[in-house]
Amino acid sequence: MLCQHCKKNEATTHVKTMINGEYAEYRLCPECAHELGYDTMFPDFSADFGGLLSSFFSNALPARSGAARCKTCGSTLNDIKRFGKVGCADCYDTFFSELMPTIRSVHGNTEHKGKRPPEIAYTVEEENKPAEQGEEKQEDKIASLRAELKQAIADENFERAAQLRDEIKGLEG
Repeated sequence: MLCQHCKKNEATTHVKTMINGEYAEYRLCPECAHELGYDTMFPDFSADFGGLLSSFFSNALPARSGAARCKTCGSTLNDIKRFGKVGCADCYDTFFSELMPTIRSVHGNTEHKGKRPPEIAYTVEEENKPAEQGEEKQEDKIASLRAELKQAIADENFERAAQLRDEIKGLEG
């Protein structure tokens, strides 16, 4: 379809307007869309989120004396401010004291408070248990697995016995 404004170029922009209750549609080429101000609906918003974050970081991050660099990627705090992105995972450790207040203000917290996949949730729960309680439960688990292993051998279910043996070895060390 041709541009409805210049009637020369291929239309790539479809504009719908509602002004004083009157609905209108326009199909414009990129040049006419730019000329009429329809080239972007959000002129102050860049599609690059780095630009958005960079403006936030530049106002929120404090100035640091000296030009400390991340040992892994070589980024400086000024690089993070300018691009709105950390260079690598080690930047969080290097610039911890400067980044944490900003991260806290953006996210409201510095700890994950949402759902976790079941295998990760299990690991986290186990890490949070007291060591003594975890050791007692592990010994009980090993004892029950050994009893089940003996029964599997008695029943000549050697596949199950091999699985149980491997599981016991994994729990023991």
